[in-house]
Amino acid sequence: MSYQQHFSMGSGSRPARRNFEFGRTYVVRPKGKHQATIVWLHGLGDNGSSWSQLLENLPLPNLMMQIKWICPTAPTRPVALLGGFPCTAWSDVGEISEDSPDDWEGLDASAAHIANLLSTEPADVKVAIGGFSMGAATAIYSATCAALGQYGNGNAYPINLRAVVGLSGWLPGSRSLRSKVEGSHEAARRAASLPIFLCHGTSDDVVPYNYGEKSAHSLNTAGFRNLIFKSYEGLGHYTVPKEMDEVRNWLTARLGLEGSRS
Repeated sequence: MSYQQHFSMGSGSRPARRNFEFGRTYVVRPKGKHQATIVWLHGLGDNGSSWSQLLENLPLPNLMMQIKWICPTAPTRPVALLGGFPCTAWSDVGEISEDSPDDWEGLDASAAHIANLLSTEPADVKVAIGGFSMGAATAIYSATCAALGQYGNGNAYPINLRAVVGLSGWLPGSRSLRSKVEGSHEAARRAASLPIFLCHGTSDDVVPYNYGEKSAHSLNTAGFRNLIFKSYEGLGHYTVPKEMDEVRNWLTARLGLEGSRS
């Protein structure tokens, strides 16, 4: 089932709104007591199916079987990085660097879609967001919205995020983040308490390692103190079992998953 969102830029000139039609959402249901829900976001040109299959078939210990995984599919849109070729993307991107302009409208639409997916989870279930590559960038953007209490367009962000994971990603909006967080005591408090786990391979030839490292530094200096950045020597733009094992262990601890006594 597709999900549509209409977003305007919120300025006085009221430019034409873009329509974002999200693709199919895949769900991996918990095999034990449902204690946490994680939305996991794919990379550029991918879809929710590939990650749902990977997560379904991961050899997970009992504690991780208490997690419900939601794997949405991004809208298909023209992407400047690909010369305008249309593919699934959480936002438009011209180049993967800190000098590239951010597609705030696309980022807000995707962050709102993710929040909508989490909004119907039971109150006692802890919620988190993770992703790979552009999915990681979108998860990290959601973390900044959660800390600031609002999207880039000023609308309220409604979800109490408990953890964020980003693999081989980057931070959108790094240049203005620190001033935004420091301008609000509540934002600074939320930023300091939100656990974030970032991983990056030193041989990544798609999202350069130093950009991932700079993104982690920008988050830290903006007040996101509960942050871990792990580098993986020789790893390219993909995941490996060791990385997924460390993500699993970190999530288990941060989400406070409890073992069954039966």
